[in-house]
Amino acid sequence: MRRTIQLASQIFGLAFVLGAALLAPTIAARAEVTVTFNPGGIAYGYNDGYWDRDHAWHAWPDRRAAEDYRSHDAQHYDDRKHDADKDGGWRGDNWWKHH
Repeated sequence: MRRTIQLASQIFGLAFVLGAALLAPTIAARAEVTVTFNPGGIAYGYNDGYWDRDHAWHAWPDRRAAEDYRSHDAQHYDDRKHDADKDGGWRGDNWWKHH
């Protein structure tokens, strides 16, 4: 009888572990993801995206982000496409290091 209870307990434990492993991807897929947009890392903004301060190009996450940046830092925003300039809109003045 004792052996039967031990075996049943081990089978139940294994079933629990396997069930948890099978459900984990489903639970993870339902997890809420939040992305925060940090306008403080922008070097130069354009209507089609922005250069970050490490000289990497990014498209705006949405139109509202572009409008927010333009309203808060119009001095470093151009309402045109970045590739209108021969240097792709990278000015190279590193203004953020002097403020």
